[in-house]
Amino acid sequence: MANTILVGAQWGDEGKGKIIDVLTEKSDIVVRTQGGNNAGHTVHVGEKKYVLHLVPSGILRPEKLCVIGNGVVVDPVSLVDEIDGLRKLGVEIGENLILSETAHLVFPYHRLLDEQRELKKAKNKIGTTKRGIGPAYGDKAARTGVRVIDLVNPDRFRRLLAERIEENNEFLQTLGAEPLSFDEICEQYLSAGEELTPFVENTVVRLHEAIKSGKSVLFEGAQGTFLDLDHGTYPFVTSSNTTAGGACTGSGVPPHRIERVIGVIKAYTTRVGEGPLPSENREIADLLHDMGREFGATTGRPRRCGWFDAVVVKQAVMVNGIDDLAVTNLDGLDTVERIKVCVAYQVDGKRYDYMPNDIDLLGRCQPIYEEVPGWMTSVGEARCWSELPQATRDYLGFIAEKTGAALGLISVGPGRDQTFPAE
Repeated sequence: MANTILVGAQWGDEGKGKIIDVLTEKSDIVVRTQGGNNAGHTVHVGEKKYVLHLVPSGILRPEKLCVIGNGVVVDPVSLVDEIDGLRKLGVEIGENLILSETAHLVFPYHRLLDEQRELKKAKNKIGTTKRGIGPAYGDKAARTGVRVIDLVNPDRFRRLLAERIEENNEFLQTLGAEPLSFDEICEQYLSAGEELTPFVENTVVRLHEAIKSGKSVLFEGAQGTFLDLDHGTYPFVTSSNTTAGGACTGSGVPPHRIERVIGVIKAYTTRVGEGPLPSENREIADLLHDMGREFGATTGRPRRCGWFDAVVVKQAVMVNGIDDLAVTNLDGLDTVERIKVCVAYQVDGKRYDYMPNDIDLLGRCQPIYEEVPGWMTSVGEARCWSELPQATRDYLGFIAEKTGAALGLISVGPGRDQTFPAE
């Protein structure tokens, strides 16, 4: 398979982990390039359910190499726990996983800062997972971060951690938080560092050697396009670049080595946390939640839900250079008689065929809908395009037309065998 970037084309939670798992069969290497353990990918294999946070979804195929790239921020204690949990489920983890020595670390003070900042914002909160991801990226940008390469050098790590604990304790106490214990954190992190040392290496060199030898690489994105720090609904975004460009900076693989970009979308729209969601709709939210769907893999929080927003996906196609779409969760619309699709916005008497950058304006946008017939039958048993009801195929064709991207893959359920090519 060609070197491929896979991105979420909405606000995350589009089912990227499931699509990555399917595409990994034809790839040699899977690379996670940004985010932290605030993201979660859920993959079903047979009767087993795997929830992954930092480890790439390709780990479920032991013959593939999985890479946690330099653009990821890593909580080493959580990573060790995740690896241990996967091993208990029978997943083989050894030389098939490597961790970038230049990835930055997440510490307890990052989590406390995250929590305190959200508390102070009150009704203006962003809705973060409070995992410390934003403050960790903040330290990276401020050039005060601590990296994996430091963690596996105990003497250097102790010195750097002592400086960071002293500085952050002073600030945390001004916010009313309890000071952190250097000894406790140092012992915990150095223990995790010992566990992780066998996985640590220069992943940039490893990836370039692999590509040069003809290996194919699949770049696994976390979150979605509109949580991107530059192109998302700022400030209601994550702290990394979730778009296709972030895959290059977060891995060290240059753009001219990328041959394909796949955008993953749900057959409707969801988002977690605060911020505008123009097509949000209580009716479809209640329907999906009553089905036991749309609860966060990482937080368990119910997701906000709405009708499919073609304006959003059309912009994601443009920003990411998406070649084709992977459509998931089609079976969530099985019982909807008339399906709405947002094709434009209107506010103050003006029509918008694109997403306004002004967050207040976007928050006031009202969706302009077009309706298509639903299929009113289960699609979960379909295993190829021709087995889908005509109304389902018509709906898929309609959203492809409105977003300007070709259809690539269709998913009608969580199982590996429930994903197949369009047409």
